[in-house]
Amino acid sequence: MNEDVPLVFLVAGEPSGDVLGGRLMLALKQETFGAIRFAGIGGERMKAQGLKSLFPMEELALFGLAELLPKLPSLLRRMKQTEQAILDMKPAAVVTIDAPDFCFRVARRVKKANPDIPLIHYVAPTVWAWRPGRAAKIAKFLDHLLALLPFEPPYFEKAGLDCSFVGHPIVESGADAGDADRFRAKHSLESDTRIITILPGSRRSEVTKLLPDFKGALDILAPRLPRVVAAVPTVPATKALVEEAVKSWPLPAVVVEGDQDKYDAFAASEAALAASGTVALELALARLPAVIAYRIHPLTYRLYRGLIKVRFVNLVNIMLNRMLVPELLQEECRPSRLAEALGRLLDDPAARQEQIEGVAEVAAWLGQGDTPPSRRAAEVVMRVIHARAREAEQAGL
Repeated sequence: MNEDVPLVFLVAGEPSGDVLGGRLMLALKQETFGAIRFAGIGGERMKAQGLKSLFPMEELALFGLAELLPKLPSLLRRMKQTEQAILDMKPAAVVTIDAPDFCFRVARRVKKANPDIPLIHYVAPTVWAWRPGRAAKIAKFLDHLLALLPFEPPYFEKAGLDCSFVGHPIVESGADAGDADRFRAKHSLESDTRIITILPGSRRSEVTKLLPDFKGALDILAPRLPRVVAAVPTVPATKALVEEAVKSWPLPAVVVEGDQDKYDAFAASEAALAASGTVALELALARLPAVIAYRIHPLTYRLYRGLIKVRFVNLVNIMLNRMLVPELLQEECRPSRLAEALGRLLDDPAARQEQIEGVAEVAAWLGQGDTPPSRRAAEVVMRVIHARAREAEQAGL
C-alpha cells in the first residue's frame, strides 16, 4: 500500500449518512484519479466504495432514551475505539457525517489529543432553526464544515468556523428524472387519467396520524374530480398499513414502493399532498406543486414551538422566506383545509405555475444543474488536506 496516498477516515452513524459517505468516497476517487485511501465506519453504500468498517454502523443508529441507555456502555467503547483508530492511523483528514451525538464527541477527543489532524463535519447543525449557540461550541474543535443549504455558512463563519456550501444530497437522488409515460404504462393508466401523489410519511406514527385527514380531504374532492387516481409511494415499514387504508378511499389508488416508481409518479402527477419532511425537497426538484401537512401531539408541538426560530417548517418556504407551498399543521391539518388547498392546485393552472416557478429557484440554490454536491464536497475535503499538508511542510513537520 502506498503510504503517500492520502488516507481519509470517515464516520457515518445512520443510513442517510452512509448514502452521503458513499457518494463522497466515489467523488474523492474521481477527484484524485483513485489516489486515495479510506478507513472508518459506514454502511453498505460506503462498503461498496471500498470501506472496511471498523465495526457495524448499525451499532450507532440508536434513537430515544429508552433505546440508548442499555447500549450506553457499548457506545462509549465504540467511541473510544474510533478515537484510538484515528490517532493511530493519523489520517490526512477525518470526515464525520451527521450523527452529531457520536461524531462531535469523537471529534472533541481527537482535537484534544492531536490538533494536527484536520476535522471536517458533513451536514451543518440547524442552528438557524434552534439552539444557535451550537455554532460557537463546534467551532472550538472542528476545522471545516460542509453545509447542505446556501444560507448556512454565515452562521458558522461568524463563530470562526470555516464553512462551505456544497449543495443538498437530494439533488443527486434522481427526483427530477421521473418518467410519466413509464408510470402510466406500468400501472395501466390512460393518458387522460388525472394523477395526484399522496405521501402520508415514512414512519408508522406519521402515517396513522395523517391518513384519516388525507382520506377526509379526498372524500371532499372526489365527487368533482372524475378520472382521478392517487399514486401513493410508501416504504416497507408502512406498506401494509397504507395498502389496507387505501381500500376505503373514494378514488382508485396505486401503492408504489421504491424511488424510481415514486419519481415516475411525481412526473405523472398534477399535484401532491405530502407529510412534511425531506420529500418536500424531492417534490421541489420534480417541479410538482404540493400541499404540506403535519400533525404531532399538541403537548410536543407546544414544547418545540417555543424553541424553534423559523417561521416555516418546509425548507422551500424557509429558503424563500415566504409561504409558497401551503403548510397545514396541527389544527389546520384537517380535511376541509387540505381539500381546499389541494383543490386549488388541481383547479387553478396559475397556482400550479406559481409553485413551479418558485421551486425552480430553490432547486438551483440546492445545487441542481450545477456540480453535484458530492463532487463539491470532495473538492473541499481535498483543499483542506492540501492546505494542512502545506502548513506541515512549512513548519518542517
